[in-house]
Amino acid sequence: MVVLTAVLPGSEVDADRLNRAEEEPANWLTYYGGYKSWRYSPLDEINRSNIKDLKPVWAFESGITDGGLQAAPLVIDGVMYVSTAWNHVFALDAATGEQLWRYAYPEPEEIPGTYGTWNRGVAVAYGLVFMGTLDNHVVALDRDTGEEVWRVEVENSKQCGCNITGAPLVVKDIVITGVTGGDSAHRGYLNAFDARTGRHRWRFWTIPGPGEPGHDSWEGDSWKYGGGSTWVTGTYDPELDLLYWAVGNPAADFYGGDREGDNLYTDSIIALDPDSGTLKWHYQQIPHDVWDYDTAYELVLLDIEVKGKKRKAILNPSKSGYVWLLDRTTGEFLGAWPLVENSNWIEGIGPQGELLGRNEPELGEASFICPAIGGGRSWNHGAYSPDTGWFYSTGLEWCQIVTVREEEPEEGMPFFGGEFEMAHPKDGEAYSHLSAYDPVTGDLKWRYKHKYPLLASQLATAGGLVFSGDATGRFFALDAENGRELWSFRTGSGHRGSSVTFAVDGRQYVATPSGWGSAVAGLATQFWPEAEDFPSGSSIFVFALPEDTE
Repeated sequence: MVVLTAVLPGSEVDADRLNRAEEEPANWLTYYGGYKSWRYSPLDEINRSNIKDLKPVWAFESGITDGGLQAAPLVIDGVMYVSTAWNHVFALDAATGEQLWRYAYPEPEEIPGTYGTWNRGVAVAYGLVFMGTLDNHVVALDRDTGEEVWRVEVENSKQCGCNITGAPLVVKDIVITGVTGGDSAHRGYLNAFDARTGRHRWRFWTIPGPGEPGHDSWEGDSWKYGGGSTWVTGTYDPELDLLYWAVGNPAADFYGGDREGDNLYTDSIIALDPDSGTLKWHYQQIPHDVWDYDTAYELVLLDIEVKGKKRKAILNPSKSGYVWLLDRTTGEFLGAWPLVENSNWIEGIGPQGELLGRNEPELGEASFICPAIGGGRSWNHGAYSPDTGWFYSTGLEWCQIVTVREEEPEEGMPFFGGEFEMAHPKDGEAYSHLSAYDPVTGDLKWRYKHKYPLLASQLATAGGLVFSGDATGRFFALDAENGRELWSFRTGSGHRGSSVTFAVDGRQYVATPSGWGSAVAGLATQFWPEAEDFPSGSSIFVFALPEDTE
C-alpha cells in the first residue's frame, strides 16, 4: 500500500511543491494532478479486489444547474476547491463535504454566445485560488476565506466575443490563462500574470502579427480575426523549464478561402519560455485547418522508448481523432495514430507527420466528413498509467454534413464559415468508446463501447482501476488490464467533468463532478432524442470504502 507523505495542514503551495505534486498522492494539487498530466494516482487502498464495496460517503449540490459541472476538483491538505458554471467557487471539507466558504463572481451582462456558462477548474498557489471568468477576467481569492484579493481584465469580452472557461495554470510565480474565441472573429493568445499581485507579465499571440515569425502564413488581413484559441489548460516541464500549450483551430472554421497559408500557430503545440513567453519551438499538426479540428487538448509528458531510443515525449490527442507524439525538447515529430475508426478527412499521416489525402469540403456543396464537429474525442482528458504503460482515452464515432459558405468577419461575433448537420457513420449508428492504447504505436489493448457519447475524463489508479462516467449519470470503474466493468453508481446527472482521488487521515476517497450540461444534450439529441431527458445538475459525489474494510 502507498505510504502517504505527511504535509502540514495549511502548508504553502509554492513553485517547489507544484513541481513535486506527484510526490503527494494524498492531494490533487493541479488540474491534471501534476505537471505530467497523467491523471494517475499511486493510491491503491481502493483496488480491483475491493471496488465492489465502494460506497458514497458524501455529496454536495451547488444549486447551479445551467452549464452542468465540468470542473476538476482540487484537493489540498484536506480541503476541496471546485468551480461551477457562472463562476462560483466552493471550498469544502474533503472528508465530510461541509461547506467552508463560497465565492460568487458578479454575473456578466452578456456571455459570448458559443462558449457557454461553464467553468472547468481553478488553480491554487501562494495562499490564493485563481479562476478565469465568463467576461474574460482573472480573479484571485484568499484560500482560507474565499474573499477576492485581486481581479484583472484580460480583454473586453463584449468586443472580443471571448472568455476564459479553462483552469489557470500556475508555473513558478505566475498564473497563466488561455482564452476561447476559436469560433469567433478573434485573435488568440496566452497571458501570464504575477500570481501574488495580478500584474501582467507577458502575452503570447497565437496568431503572429506583422513582423513576427509566421505572419506570412496568413493571407492579407485574415490574421486579425484568425481564431487560435487556447481554451484547454496546458502544462509545464520543470526540468526543461518549458511551458507547453495546445492551440485550437483557425477562424473561419470551415471556410479557408480568405486565409490561404498554413495559418500558424493554429492547430499547433507551442513550447514557451515561462518567464518571458518567448517561443522556443512549435509543431503544427494541421496546416490550414478547414474542418474545425482543435488540437487544443491535454499535453501528456512521457519519458518513453520510441523506436529503441529513450525520449522525453509529449502526447497530444486531437479533436481530429488522431493522437500526436512529439519530442518535448525539440518538437520533433515521433508519430501519430488514430483514436477512431470513422475518419475520412485525411487518408492518413506520413512518416514525417505530413497529412496524406486531405478531403477538404467544397465551397457551397454538402460534404460528408468524419469525425463530426464534436470531435473524434471531446476536450475531456485521458489518463496514463505507469503500471500498464497504457494511455486510456474515449473516442467518438460520429460524422457530419458540412456546407462551406463565404463569410466576412465581424469582430467578436461567431465566425464559422459554413453550417453543419450531425450524421451517423455510413456503416452504422453513432457510438462512443473508452479504450486502452499503447501510447507510442496506438495498438489497441481493449475497448469498452457505449451507446451515448462518453464525455467525462478518465482517472487511472495504482489499484488497477480506470474511473469515468457517462451521459445517463453512471459513474463507473473498469479493470485497467482488460476493460471489464467492476463497479458503477448513479449520481443522478450525466458526467462531463474530471474525477479525482485523494486521501484524508490515511483514507482514500474518489470524487466525481456530476452535471452534463444542456449544450452537450443539444448535440446528442440529433442522434438520440431521449438525450433531451437525461438529467443535468451540478453536484460532487465522493466515495470511499467502509472504514472497517481492509
